[in-house]
Amino acid sequence: MPKSQLEAQAFSEFASSRRTTRDFLPTPVPQELLDQLLTDAMSAPSWSNTRPYLIGIAQGEKLQRISTGFLSRWAKASAGLSGGLWAKAKLFITRDGLPTSDYKMTLRYPADIRPRSQKVGSELYGMLGIERSDRKGRDEQWGKNYEFFGAPVSLFIFTHSGIGVHSVSDAGLFMQNLMLSAHAHGLGSCAQGASAIWADVVRKEFDVPKDYKLLCGIAIGYPTDAKVNGFEAERLDISQIKLKG
Repeated sequence: MPKSQLEAQAFSEFASSRRTTRDFLPTPVPQELLDQLLTDAMSAPSWSNTRPYLIGIAQGEKLQRISTGFLSRWAKASAGLSGGLWAKAKLFITRDGLPTSDYKMTLRYPADIRPRSQKVGSELYGMLGIERSDRKGRDEQWGKNYEFFGAPVSLFIFTHSGIGVHSVSDAGLFMQNLMLSAHAHGLGSCAQGASAIWADVVRKEFDVPKDYKLLCGIAIGYPTDAKVNGFEAERLDISQIKLKG
């Protein structure tokens, strides 16, 4: 078999083996390895080569401060949303716990793609033994987002507002390269939209130019052998994304 075909086969197997990590070891990630991930990520294509994104790297005390801020907001949001009428009213009156996101956060997915989200959520929580009726258990699991699932590093992706969706597209290409590089180096990663809900908590830890918006976070570290790290979300058959014409 020609070398190019061997390389293509190896890439297909490698790409399909990547999984989202939801349980990390506390082992620090060397700075030179983080720099290599960023270098690999920068090889992604970009709109007119503008590279319209900035990356905040949080470790140690900085990461802990962000985690503490997130957990405080989440506790108030969860109590308000799961409580009675007065609890909900208090949440909206004080606004302490309501999103401060730079981008509009989707509260409910459109009907045509909603079943995909519902399916993966049901399968993941089912594997964890958390019933749909177990509000406390579901909230506790969601709260692990704000501990970055134990990861020693989180990257925060900021995108330039000046070129709209093109900066978000470029950031997505950058992120995919970065996460594949992490996988190649034996690291796990978890892209976290949850990290963008309270953008102000993150912003105060970095000198962020006014034209940049927080898109999401990426938790990075060495995965444990926890069962959750073997969870495999359904990969849609390509027939479901091909337009007919």
